Amino acid sequence: MGKSDLNKQKKREALLNTAFELFTTQGITRTTINNIVEAAGVAKGTFYLYFKDKYDIRNKLIAHKASRIFSVADDALSKTQLTELDDRIIFLADNIIEQFNADKSLLGFISKNLSWGIFKNELISSGGSSDVDFYNIYTVLENSPRSFKNPEILLFMIVEFVSSTCYSSILYNEPTDIETLKPYIFDAIRQIIRSQELDPDAYLK
Repeated sequence: MGKSDLNKQKKREALLNTAFELFTTQGITRTTINNIVEAAGVAKGTFYLYFKDKYDIRNKLIAHKASRIFSVADDALSKTQLTELDDRIIFLADNIIEQFNADKSLLGFISKNLSWGIFKNELISSGGSSDVDFYNIYTVLENSPRSFKNPEILLFMIVEFVSSTCYSSILYNEPTDIETLKPYIFDAIRQIIRSQELDPDAYLK
């Protein structure tokens, strides 16, 4: 990567990091493009080289952060000896929950703005760039001998369930703290997986 490309990358990352800080401290509605560029120390025209408007940077930021979260969990999973699909997905969920527990501002931002449509739109528009790589999210299912009615819907249900369920527990300890809630979350994940199998008893034969 040349000096010019590195400079562009730094400016884009500065805008993303600044937008995240402003979005999580003062909210998306109250954050303007002027706020972002002034805090990032770049010209307003530079913003429009990378993003259409503040909702475009929000969407790319959500995709970027979510991609990083999954990458960390996926890397941790690769170091285990887990082979059963349920155990692998629950390991990923547990790792992601712990990342949210360690960074509550990230949890608030992702949970409030997470959309499966954002994932798909970023996949299409990015053309498989390294910044947004959600194709690996299907690896766990693709490597399983079990088959499902619709893998995308299955993943959507699990992502939405984990994200929404752990939100109140981590931030407010409601209805209980996250460690107490985890066994219930993991049991529900197993039930979701089983309910979407084409032949839920086949792998037991």
